[in-house]
Amino acid sequence: MDPTAIPLLQMLKSRLGYLSNRQSLVAQNVANVDTPGFKPSDLTPFSFKVAQATQGAGAPARTQAKHLSGTLVTTSAGGARVKEKADSETTLDGNGVVLEEQMMKMAEARTNYDAAISFYQRSMGLLKLAARKPTQA
Repeated sequence: MDPTAIPLLQMLKSRLGYLSNRQSLVAQNVANVDTPGFKPSDLTPFSFKVAQATQGAGAPARTQAKHLSGTLVTTSAGGARVKEKADSETTLDGNGVVLEEQMMKMAEARTNYDAAISFYQRSMGLLKLAARKPTQA
């Protein structure tokens, strides 16, 4: 069985992709801190429900007739979208990037990324432990 086919690991992979894209956008915002008229952009907040609906993962399997049918929450949104969002200040030349706010967003994304990686590694460790041949005592 492919470990990436497990819904939990698919969700973590989606989360990691989202955080990576967010870090790229924040880095682009910081790079354009002196560009006149530049408006910073960010991603819409990540939602596991949206990620689940767009991947089609997580729908419960009905293996017997007496089982209750599962439901899958679907939304019209196809995942995180880039949105242009001005920070709290705009300079006289029209630049809307506030370096301090961008650094806070970068730190938040990095912390969330580290947490997701840690959870992914622990999940893989548990899978390896479960797949290991039992030892004789």
